[in-house]
Amino acid sequence: MDLVSAVEGKYLKEKIVDFRPGDTVRVHVKIKEGDKERIQIFEGAVIQKRGGGISQTFTVRKVSSGVGVERIFPLHSPFVSNTEILKHGKVKRAKLFYLRKMKGKAAKIKERVKEEVKEKVKEKEEIKE
Repeated sequence: MDLVSAVEGKYLKEKIVDFRPGDTVRVHVKIKEGDKERIQIFEGAVIQKRGGGISQTFTVRKVSSGVGVERIFPLHSPFVSNTEILKHGKVKRAKLFYLRKMKGKAAKIKERVKEEVKEKVKEKEEIKE
């Protein structure tokens, strides 16, 4: 094992939520103000994931008061306390930079339906017939 990866291994988070670009996530970030610490929530669509190991990052984009805001989070940072997935997006590419040019409904991402949900829908259709 490489010396660098041995040192980095101590700082890797063990529980990481598996999300992809296009997913809508809610990131809980620890913020220090003086001697106080609080958690702030940043909610938006993941437009990219990059890197590997300790340096892996993801970018989240949201529109706040008509202005697009993007924030880059290190995946293994101790300041990112929690990441929850709200919706799974259905996209065809890994980097969603085209969303920067779009506004309103055009910037919406279709929701990805899981296989379990598809099976339940098929069962309901068969019962109706």
